[in-house]
Amino acid sequence: MISLKRVEKIYRTSSVETLALRDINIEVPEGSFFSIMGPSGSGKSTLLNIMGLIDAPTEGEVRIGGNNVVGMSEKEMAHLRNRKIGFVFQSFHLIADLTVVDNVELPLIYRKMTARDRRAKALDALARVGLSARTKHFPTQLSGGQCQRVAVARAIVGDPEIILADEPTGNLDSAMSNEIMDILLALNKEEKVTIAVVTHNQGIADRTDKVIRLFDGSQVA
Repeated sequence: MISLKRVEKIYRTSSVETLALRDINIEVPEGSFFSIMGPSGSGKSTLLNIMGLIDAPTEGEVRIGGNNVVGMSEKEMAHLRNRKIGFVFQSFHLIADLTVVDNVELPLIYRKMTARDRRAKALDALARVGLSARTKHFPTQLSGGQCQRVAVARAIVGDPEIILADEPTGNLDSAMSNEIMDILLALNKEEKVTIAVVTHNQGIADRTDKVIRLFDGSQVA
């Protein structure tokens, strides 16, 4: 489902060159649940952004669902990203003046769907994360754990094959963290969604099938 070969990422300015990733080689089978660990600045988020087609490698090959994405146009990558990948972030990134259901609908706006179909899929996604009773609330009326459930619903509303989560439990207490992980694990086991989670929490990593460890931009495990 995700394949990276000899991936390197260099950030350049007029006076500084920073090697963010060096010779990364990863093969992720369909339906896997894996975590990415490493100290701050080790390249975890950069790696996730390359997997999510938000950033491009300086060197190497990236394949998502069998598609070689290196050399794709921005439009082609945006289409692939919208169809195949869902994102969950530490800070939720919900729009405060939109209701919960409207936030969840957002990824579907770029698809050829009727408003009725968009609303039905958004309500179904919210039901899957246990928030059917909060559809008309605003993010400011929810707890942190509920906001992250909304973010998960937004990630799954388009039926992605891959979910990429960057520290999804970083702002939550242990009970809420376990609830979010339970939802992700259910998506992985029951719907065979391939999931990658960036985390600093060894307890979270222990619940995944495989751990990829980075240090100073290099893959160490």
